[in-house]
Amino acid sequence: MSRYARQMILPEVGADGQARLARAHVLVVGAGGLGCPVLQYLGGAGVGRLTIVDGDVVEESNLHRQVLYAMQDIGRPKAEAARAHLLSANPALEVTALAQPLDAANAAAWVQAADLIVDAADSFAVSYILSDSCLAAGKPLISASVLGQSGYAGGFCGGAPSLRAVFPDLPARAATCATAGVMGPAVGMIGALQAQLALKVLLGHQPSPCGQLFSFRLEDLHVSSFRFDDAEEPEAALPFVAASQITPQDVVVELRPEEEAPRMAVPQAQRIAPADLATADLPRGRRIVLCCRSGLRAWGAAATLQQAGHRSLALLAAGDSPA
Repeated sequence: MSRYARQMILPEVGADGQARLARAHVLVVGAGGLGCPVLQYLGGAGVGRLTIVDGDVVEESNLHRQVLYAMQDIGRPKAEAARAHLLSANPALEVTALAQPLDAANAAAWVQAADLIVDAADSFAVSYILSDSCLAAGKPLISASVLGQSGYAGGFCGGAPSLRAVFPDLPARAATCATAGVMGPAVGMIGALQAQLALKVLLGHQPSPCGQLFSFRLEDLHVSSFRFDDAEEPEAALPFVAASQITPQDVVVELRPEEEAPRMAVPQAQRIAPADLATADLPRGRRIVLCCRSGLRAWGAAATLQQAGHRSLALLAAGDSPA
């Protein structure tokens, strides 16, 4: 009996739908708590080609929620470990592992090469970079985020509004799974939903998941959803850039203190504390690139400079500085 017989018996899948899945190429960015169930279910469903992007390695503290991995994977790049497990479960797949971070310099080419993109990364910057790239390329994006016992998943771009249309602003401050904690089943459930939404897009099911957002508050067992087909794109979106895209003409402002980032993201950067930006003497005829770890402080700093009349602004999420 065929591996996919129980799936193909569904009238909304059938032999034609299964063939569509076999021809599909999905880019999955992030092979962590969300990416693990996404990859397992897409590979199990017979999505023929998967590209995995993740620059991190497996850690023991991941294993309670990243159930694709085992103890022997600790220290291995997540993308490579995920590829090995997927091929062990389904050798017919074509799986490419890219053990490097996604940024504004490499995103467009990777997005263009895929039929559908899944954002399973725990990064504001990556989510907005992917949304911008998918909107420009007309590619569907299935994005999700989870913290603690709450999160969301939805379909963006591909003919629907972008992530920026629904979330035009970043929060003033944000925790991470490392600092605030996360429940494994909550991540697994939302990651599984991402896989289901991706399959529905690939199969052309209606209503389309693109333009719909699902919200989960599992602390009080609350689940809701809404459509946002008419959401408007923001007029002036703050772009994220990669360090390699910074030019000598750019003014780069390092917002992190020296104890957090002894080595600045680029040599030409000048260190200015966020509280001092309003009185800083910054030129108006050149692009100002604001740099911090995640992009959150840079986003807030950009709002300060916009109020002061600066218009050419960009954000650099530099990540954790090397020791």
